[in-house]
Amino acid sequence: MTSEYGSAEPADVLLVEDNPGDIRLTKEAFKDGKIANTLHVVENGVDALDFLFQRNDYADAPRPDIVLLDLNLPRKNGDEVLAELHEDSNRRRIPVIVLTSSEEEMDVVKSYELCASGYLTKPVDPGEFINMIQELEQFWLSIMRLPTDTDLD
Repeated sequence: MTSEYGSAEPADVLLVEDNPGDIRLTKEAFKDGKIANTLHVVENGVDALDFLFQRNDYADAPRPDIVLLDLNLPRKNGDEVLAELHEDSNRRRIPVIVLTSSEEEMDVVKSYELCASGYLTKPVDPGEFINMIQELEQFWLSIMRLPTDTDLD
């Protein structure tokens, strides 16, 4: 999606989520919101890091403009993904929004300590979830200015 605030280029969004229902709702939000950005999905922390570091099966993956990251993931959890991203001087600049069911204050604090750009608790109601994804897209991909690949060299 584009606006007078943001880039005219569609963004690559990486969704790191293992819940099929939440994946379906996120895809629905992008479709219903007529969001022109490309949604990539991986279902565990190891695949997320492979995608982000463009290795193994994801060697040709695009560098995402933003990551939507669940905390409760198989193989490597969201905190481990955040920690590894933070260690890399280029990839730490990719905005990561934690999108999780946890309302625990300790999870919020830890996510921000690991340099998450934001923390959202998933609403239980599917309609509210879809609205939240559409608002998140509007803010982060239409209004906010994100670093470009040339900013990262």
